[in-house]
Amino acid sequence: MIDQQVSLRGGAARLPVRPRTGRFLVLAAVFVCAACGLVYELELVALASYLIGDSVTQASVVLSVMVFAMGIGSLLAKRLRCHAAVGFGLIEAALALIGGSSALVLYASFAWLGESRHALVGFSLAIGVLIGAEIPLLMTLIQRVDRQDAGGAVADLFAADYVGALVGGLAFPFLLLPMLGQLTGALFTGAVNAAAGGALVLWVFRRDLTPRSRRLLVLANLSVIAVLATATFLVDDFERAARRAVYGDQVRVAVQTGVQEVVLTGTDRDSLGLYLDGRLRVSARDEHRYHEALVHPAMNGPHARVLVLGGGDGLAAREVLRYRDVRSVTVVEIDPAVTRLARTDPALSGLNGHAYRDPRLTAVGADAFTWLRADRHRYDVVISDLPDPGVTASTKLYSAEFYGLVAEALAPRGRLVVHAGPPEARPRTFWTVEASVRAGGLATRPYRIPGRPSGFTASPDRLGGGGGGGGGPEDWGFVLAGARAVGEPGLGAGAPVPRSLGESELRDGARAAERLRLPGQVPSTLIHPRYWEEA
Repeated sequence: MIDQQVSLRGGAARLPVRPRTGRFLVLAAVFVCAACGLVYELELVALASYLIGDSVTQASVVLSVMVFAMGIGSLLAKRLRCHAAVGFGLIEAALALIGGSSALVLYASFAWLGESRHALVGFSLAIGVLIGAEIPLLMTLIQRVDRQDAGGAVADLFAADYVGALVGGLAFPFLLLPMLGQLTGALFTGAVNAAAGGALVLWVFRRDLTPRSRRLLVLANLSVIAVLATATFLVDDFERAARRAVYGDQVRVAVQTGVQEVVLTGTDRDSLGLYLDGRLRVSARDEHRYHEALVHPAMNGPHARVLVLGGGDGLAAREVLRYRDVRSVTVVEIDPAVTRLARTDPALSGLNGHAYRDPRLTAVGADAFTWLRADRHRYDVVISDLPDPGVTASTKLYSAEFYGLVAEALAPRGRLVVHAGPPEARPRTFWTVEASVRAGGLATRPYRIPGRPSGFTASPDRLGGGGGGGGGPEDWGFVLAGARAVGEPGLGAGAPVPRSLGESELRDGARAAERLRLPGQVPSTLIHPRYWEEA
């Protein structure tokens, strides 16, 4: 009893290091464990946003659940204060195993079960409880190595904890993701966590451990590190198997860029699928329906200078370049890897009609919002072929401020067309985009076309997607817009309530594109056989 009281009051008689050295080592362990804990947290948020979508919702779920669980962990840790050293060692081993394997298990549940929300909440709870239990035990340990008032000990612990969190928060996007990727990065973080926690307890506090406790900690930490090392060795095979489960057996290209994960499936231009962050962006089987409906109505007017925002796959540019009187096309794509694939991949470059070989086309690697703020050119047509408006990361590209920048970039008789999502499935999103375009100072004409024909069989797509074929939508919705002050047909200041463009108008635009088609490029396929029969 007396020995226990001395331990809690900060006696250092049984420690193998000087008090200041022991205090430094405890704070160093706090620093490392805090960095690892924040990496687990960011890993859950990033992977949940990738697998489930809507990063704001997923971040809110992870953070709120983890903070709640940390409170529970702090209460539970009160029972371990009498055995602080061995308790802290076992908690760090468990945290390393659970946090390090969290990305693998989340991805596996998504790939083979098609659902990862329950796993996300479970990992958030478990990791939060373990992180919450750290501070009470570390408070006991730091008082064990160096006599210090409680206020000073708390200040030191939280300072080391916050600085560690800063380092972990910066290391995740700038070091771990680019160098190791999400899965390997989490496994590496778990190994570092286990090594730091185990080393602190087994060296600095080894005299406080019974032989049985020491053997238990050694076995637990070695087992955790062995499991994480084995998983790291097998992670490439795991990723290939998971991608096959998600995307099918025809994955040809899978690369994690600085912006997103890019996956190409299909062996030729007729079966090609382009996925960006797990969302089907282009399906060769029906992309023509989307891109022709996106481009041709906006081209019904002056179109010498055309700006394509997004559309790095070159498919919207393909439709624009069908017009012989187009003098220049500027494609602004944030991810250079997409434009590189559009130039060099045989299937994708064949599908886009080798648009990047056309001397009229200029590709710019930049964020569309930032680029528009600096650009001073005027364009006859602006085509917004950006990620789906339902994806939180693209929110600013569907804002009134963004459309205000577009309005400034339009020539006096210029037109804007925006992919606004499926009106049937997400009417609120669609009409929000249309209202945002109007708030940007433009008059609008919303329209829609049917989605995939009945009987269409898509490549596996658990998440749904955006332009060019995401997830078999019932329809695709667009907003055609022009300056309010210009008396363009259908887009004048006194225009009535917006109506939908009919199929005849789309058909006329497609016929005009066929008459002006460049030699050697694939023909437009918007005009289906039944249209010709009606005509």
